[in-house]
Amino acid sequence: MDLKSLIRDIPDFPKPGILFRDITTLLQNPEGLRYVIDRLTEDFKDQSIDYVVGIESRGFIFGAPLAYQLGAGFVPVRKPGKLPAAIHAQEYELEYGTDRLEIHQDACPQGSRVLVVDDLLATGGTAAATAQLLEPLNCTLVGFGFIIELTGLAGRQKLPDCLINVLVEY
Repeated sequence: MDLKSLIRDIPDFPKPGILFRDITTLLQNPEGLRYVIDRLTEDFKDQSIDYVVGIESRGFIFGAPLAYQLGAGFVPVRKPGKLPAAIHAQEYELEYGTDRLEIHQDACPQGSRVLVVDDLLATGGTAAATAQLLEPLNCTLVGFGFIIELTGLAGRQKLPDCLINVLVEY
């Protein structure tokens, strides 16, 4: 399936000079959405995944049905102040400033095999911060699944050495 035909380009969003890859048009297409979940399931079905970790917020869209297909649990990684129980937090660099992600301290039992999912790999800061959040949980990071990778931003270089599956490259 040609996923690029289902992803809309929005020039100058969120600011001038940025070409935004909009997945809402992919989400609106039943065949496209099914294809994405089926492909990610196929890519990771033999990896004995215990938990799929979805990064807020678009990682939730793909992570929850993927967890279902893999027979795994789903764990949300959230922005600050959204999780009600004890958390681990990880700060990371943005283009201008920093941000922070959080995960529950009891999100995954020690030794769990974990897959991290998000819609986009760009500079790699969010995905790398999520990998760091998993360290105190003593999980095994099996890999990452992304719909889109912006290869010119070299985000892959910030990620740990594990499986990295991408469905569309720009």
